[in-house]
Amino acid sequence: MLVTRTIAGDQQSFEVLVQRYNTPLFNFICHLLGDYDLACDVSQQVFLQLYISMPTLRTGEPLKAWLFQVARNRCLDELRRKRSIHFSELEANHDDDDLSPLDIMPDNQPLPDEMAERSDLQQALRSAIDALPPKFRSVVLLRYASQLSFSEIGKTLSMPEATAKTYFQRARPLLRAAMAKHWKSEQAEGTVF
Repeated sequence: MLVTRTIAGDQQSFEVLVQRYNTPLFNFICHLLGDYDLACDVSQQVFLQLYISMPTLRTGEPLKAWLFQVARNRCLDELRRKRSIHFSELEANHDDDDLSPLDIMPDNQPLPDEMAERSDLQQALRSAIDALPPKFRSVVLLRYASQLSFSEIGKTLSMPEATAKTYFQRARPLLRAAMAKHWKSEQAEGTVF
């Protein structure tokens, strides 16, 4: 409906589309690229492509899956252009002193003591996701970070819905194992004091 209104000349409808999808799309792009500034540029390119492509879009198709597919393709183009990088290297190349864009993104929420624990847990989960094989990582990121359905994930990654579900199910034990190691190390550190 918003696409149809935008095509008819209602610019506010396009602004609503951008507001609705900007945050999850940007987070997905930023995580894939590992570069905040480049993620800003790619995000703008995706919305520009949406605006240009609106007259030819099928209004019966889900827009969210189309946007994430375009974003993924743009990210892959950028990664190819920069140099050949394996997805597992995106976050691993950062030194301890060099924070990734995901770590330096501003958090407007107050950070009480219990939020520090949550942050450690999120970092451990992010590391566990980053350690997944690329085909599993994309599915997990689209499912958790972008909250896409398996049908939308399948369309985004050009795979059958059943394959997306299978990859997700195969990634879960790997994530559980990685998080179990984190919790064991946390408990071991807690007993030292």
